[in-house]
Amino acid sequence: MSAASLSSIQHLVVLMLENRSFDHMLGLLYADRGNVAPGGQPFEGLRGSESNPDANGRPVPAFPITPATPNAYFMPGADPGEGYAATNLQLFGSGPATGQATNQGFVTNFAATLAWEQSRPGWTPLPGTTEADIMGIYTPAMLPVLSALARGYAVCDHWYCSAPTETLPNRAFACAATSQGHMDDHTKTYTAPSIFGLLSAHGIGWSIHGYSQSPLTRLNFPDTTAAAASHFGLFKDFQAAAAAGQLPAFTFLEPSWGAAGNSQHPNYSVALGEQLIHDVYQALRQGPGWNQTLLVITYDEHGGCYDHVAPPTNAVPPDASVGEFGFDFTRFGPRVPAVLVSPLIAPGTVFRVPAGTMPLDHTSILKTVELRWGLPALTARDAAAPDFGAVLTLATPRSDDVLQGVVVPRTAAVDPAEVPISHLEQVQVDLVARLPVPDGRGGAAHLQPPLRTSADAAAYIESRMAAWEAARG
Repeated sequence: MSAASLSSIQHLVVLMLENRSFDHMLGLLYADRGNVAPGGQPFEGLRGSESNPDANGRPVPAFPITPATPNAYFMPGADPGEGYAATNLQLFGSGPATGQATNQGFVTNFAATLAWEQSRPGWTPLPGTTEADIMGIYTPAMLPVLSALARGYAVCDHWYCSAPTETLPNRAFACAATSQGHMDDHTKTYTAPSIFGLLSAHGIGWSIHGYSQSPLTRLNFPDTTAAAASHFGLFKDFQAAAAAGQLPAFTFLEPSWGAAGNSQHPNYSVALGEQLIHDVYQALRQGPGWNQTLLVITYDEHGGCYDHVAPPTNAVPPDASVGEFGFDFTRFGPRVPAVLVSPLIAPGTVFRVPAGTMPLDHTSILKTVELRWGLPALTARDAAAPDFGAVLTLATPRSDDVLQGVVVPRTAAVDPAEVPISHLEQVQVDLVARLPVPDGRGGAAHLQPPLRTSADAAAYIESRMAAWEAARG
């Protein structure tokens, strides 16, 4: 069924944003319908009784984020803990990270994270942020773009990040079906083959687009770093390719990584991410390839934001890599938002696989690409993953625009020259500093200059990438 449904798809596009949980962004999507979709499908949303205990055992309830909420589009007001240790505390409290998670440690972990951040320069919790803010849940009215797409096409209410930890390992799973045992962002590159190299080996087109500067993913894997420059571009290049009907089979989109950008990483503007989602959708919908396109909007990991569903424990280890911190890769990370968009999807769909089977996770993207274009699996994880081709149930493409009349929310612009370098900008700075660029003296010695702001990082990344491209010829 999936393979037959996917045969009508010529372009699979993935937009992967940053660090938000399912409940935090979409938990109230169908609250007005008693958590039942229009077609009668159940929806695993919040019911109004969810809470987490504080350090004194008092329940802190989940609450809706509304326009009256202070710093509404910058909730939860600080960067929650998101690494392996923090995620385990959120899921298991103070107990051992074994068995079934209870998801009762989000408030206490956020309290500890706030205390840590407030005592260290460079960390910027917004004034008034408290531990209770981690229980804030966006209403559909606050996220009109993401919510309209989720209700107008398909929402996956049981899609999990691939590992219970932070960004880079989960992005590695999304691109290569393994993090090679790594469980934190200290490791910035991997030696595993990626989906991009696999596509190239079979003569199938692909592209990776950064938003306003060169994509970070290009430097994460040997087969992307070695690939021709024609595979890479900026968001404007994606828009041009979509308008011209020249999208390749697989397109991977990155947001902008800085604190002034649109990645939606806490505590950056969620409204800017809404604009990016809107612009991706419109670029595809207005292009000639729309009827043959499937868009996936998801987030690399939960970012420490509250979710009430315990992650499954039936994950398949991807390979023989020894996991850091003793992790065995048999447990998924928390739920993350995942929305599937195509004119071949019926409105109001809640898409999930049957209970008791392998759940959807980031490697389901790889499995769907592999199934559609007849490719082998990269690891045991994507070999075991389910695809999502069965979401395509319509024989005739729809012509309606689910964002018609939707007004994208706005927040005040932030000057990149006035904000410090973000974590992922620093990751990219470190990677471009390693590139082999001739130094004019017969070697490639390079000393990274001092960089202070997001604007400094962007300028350095682009100048260094340009020099590397020129040296490659």
